[in-house]
Amino acid sequence: MRENKDLKLAVLIDADNIPYSNIKGMLDEIAKIGIPTIKRIYGDWTKPTVSGWKQPLLEHAITPIQQYSYTTGKNATDSAMIIDAMDILHSEKVDGFCLVSSDSDFTRLAVRLRESGMLVIGIGEKKTPNPFIVACDKFIYIEIIGNSEIENSDTQQDSLSSNHSKGEKDSNIEPINKKLIQLLKTTVMDLADDDGWAFLGDMGNLIIKKRPDFDPRNYGYPKLTPLIKSLNKVFDIDVRVADKKHIKHIYVKIKE
Repeated sequence: MRENKDLKLAVLIDADNIPYSNIKGMLDEIAKIGIPTIKRIYGDWTKPTVSGWKQPLLEHAITPIQQYSYTTGKNATDSAMIIDAMDILHSEKVDGFCLVSSDSDFTRLAVRLRESGMLVIGIGEKKTPNPFIVACDKFIYIEIIGNSEIENSDTQQDSLSSNHSKGEKDSNIEPINKKLIQLLKTTVMDLADDDGWAFLGDMGNLIIKKRPDFDPRNYGYPKLTPLIKSLNKVFDIDVRVADKKHIKHIYVKIKE
């Protein structure tokens, strides 16, 4: 996946399908990928159900777009977001989009934006339908964004590791299963040199292409490296020092 801190991103948020309590974590996550030059949120602000968004919008300079519900049972917010996204696309002011919603109605929009060469990041809850997830270059679950903020200190990370060893499970952490291990193994085989070693950086990029919602945090690990290290019965790891000091490259190989 393309990641460049100078990438200009349009962040479009569906207020009807996203909890406002996660907004800081979401914007911090987006900042790792690029610069959110356009920040808009769509909803019917006359409804009490979205009243909690008022303070977060002021704190993070997000522009609210009013969209009345013209017909009962129809979501006018979706149409407004899609129209704005296409206007922004043709303005050629951004390099990518971040679509924040758990609604599969944005699947076709994500596909269309990618067809135009845009980077498309999706952010939503784990209930998000799979068609929208796979239509994005990368999809990030809100639940793990919340976890990464709460479990930021070393002490909390140690506690998390301890919980893993004891078999205790956080409700938002998925267990490492055969499907994940097979994904990792096939990716290593796809990238391996003649001796069976695959560069971890390339491995991470290829996994996201295969499964846009892959994130080591889904399994309780902050990065791919500690996730692979936890599977020491499946993989060997080789740390190679580059010509320049302090630069290390990690390679992975399937155990024989």
